[in-house]
Amino acid sequence: MPAPPPSRLSAPSERSSGASASAPALEVERIAHTYRDRSGREVRALENLWLTVSKGEVVALVGPSGCGKSTLLKLICQLTSPDAGTLRGEPAVLMFQRDLLLPWLHALDNAALALRAAGRSRGSARAAARPLFAELGLDGFEQARPDELSGGMRQRVAFARTLLSGKPLLCLDEPFGALDAITRMQMQSWLEAALLHRPRTVVLVTHDVEEAVLLADRVAVLSPRPGTVLAELEIPLARPRARTDPLVAELRERALRALGLDAARAGATGTAGIAGAAGAGTAGVAGAAGAGGERSPGPAASVRGGGGVHPAGLARR
Repeated sequence: MPAPPPSRLSAPSERSSGASASAPALEVERIAHTYRDRSGREVRALENLWLTVSKGEVVALVGPSGCGKSTLLKLICQLTSPDAGTLRGEPAVLMFQRDLLLPWLHALDNAALALRAAGRSRGSARAAARPLFAELGLDGFEQARPDELSGGMRQRVAFARTLLSGKPLLCLDEPFGALDAITRMQMQSWLEAALLHRPRTVVLVTHDVEEAVLLADRVAVLSPRPGTVLAELEIPLARPRARTDPLVAELRERALRALGLDAARAGATGTAGIAGAAGAGTAGVAGAAGAGGERSPGPAASVRGGGGVHPAGLARR
């Protein structure tokens, strides 16, 4: 008999959230997926996974390394197919951890690459991409090559390329994971502001629990492989959010307990220890639910997109 949808943990406050109450942008129901690794061994990445994302909502996925978070994003973007279950939803685009900018193109043409792949002329694609450079703090760097840009600037070009794909659902796979701590914090603030200015539905994969709380409307906690959603934590905090807010710290603690961790073991940033949570089971979820109060979310759902995007930003046909 299939397991029920994940428990949902209540939040400590009822501040206004940015999530939309409209029809779901993404519905994932009982998804399972197996793939073969390089040695030919079968790996069961996901099992009986449920997830619903509303239009305009930002949902963060956290869980142990290897629990299927990135696999789920590829399924959402139709870069691979599930073995079982149902995915329904809006067209989606995938942004990887690495910026994957083409070194022979300058920044403006890298950002416009998705439009070029869709058949737009070079001039038309550049004209559409140019206004984003001022919005994203890249004004004056349109002609710079990737090796002339900082890591944070490269990620902003990659984000511009992702936005210009025109897909309403953004799948961000640890977009700041390769950045140093200071740049990462700057980029978190920048992404929050960018999404306020250009709202999108977002599924964000991160190993940083604090990042999840700062950026998301809801945090979905995944189990060790094969991944399934153990619990969902609502983040009803108004934006912009401060990492010094006591409610941010409390919500971070609840997410860590759902992972079977605590702040002392996880470290000050909330990132260390997640990879080692593979033995964390559901006991931590029960504890977190007891602390926050558990309520049933009803059946969860997921996405069937209208064509994913390959690493270089090329739309699948």
